[in-house]
Amino acid sequence: MNRPVTEMGRVDRAVRDGVGTITFSHPKSNALPGQLLRELASAINALGDDDAVLAIVLQSAGERAFCAGASFDELLAIEDFATGKAFFMGFAHVINALRQCPKFVIGRIQGKAVGGGVGLAAAVDHALATDAADIKLSELAIGIGPFVVGPAVERKIGRSGLAALAIDATAWKSAAWAEARGLYTKTYPDIDALDAAVSTLAHQLAHSSPAAMRAIKRMLWADTEHWDTLFDQRAAVSGRLVLSEFTVNAIREFKARGNSTSHR
Repeated sequence: MNRPVTEMGRVDRAVRDGVGTITFSHPKSNALPGQLLRELASAINALGDDDAVLAIVLQSAGERAFCAGASFDELLAIEDFATGKAFFMGFAHVINALRQCPKFVIGRIQGKAVGGGVGLAAAVDHALATDAADIKLSELAIGIGPFVVGPAVERKIGRSGLAALAIDATAWKSAAWAEARGLYTKTYPDIDALDAAVSTLAHQLAHSSPAAMRAIKRMLWADTEHWDTLFDQRAAVSGRLVLSEFTVNAIREFKARGNSTSHR
């Protein structure tokens, strides 16, 4: 099912041979404004409830950036705490949709991921990437932090790995670094090799026991039942910080240098 194209981007979903595919796109390096986050969570929930779907692939459009995270334009438009918290809860809803989905979700990470994009890569059940899929949690550079995506990232790479990304917010970490720490299950030299691996695994899962896969997923996500409360608390922190003079000025400086998204 295709969603209409808007200035906010689009989310497409399709089902074939037991595999559901979700593709999100945005003209600014596949950034994730609020409307796109809502569409993405809805698509994950819909395919999770679809009996014809046995496995899901989450991907973005294009050959370069996987996801640039939040849009600076939308962050600058936030004028009050309630709006700020609601925006960051958009990322929480997507992560929760991935966590609660009864199907395995394979992440196809073809390029660089920043901020919320790293959160998506961490929240899928099995992330496959290219060697070009470097990562960065750049939030501190604009006066906020990876509070909402943090639980998903920490679950995959541990607190020390999260600290390495969150503290050195201007430094890219290579795809090899992400693979060595378990964020990526495996990396491939190019998109063709990545697509072949994603297709092979997706169709393998489409012929596996649905009951067994659901039970394995519950096991893998054990001890995350408190995330609803945790995300509410974390989004509140981000919702306050995004209103600060430091953050507003920092985002304006980045925009003045020609950066319209957090992908920099």
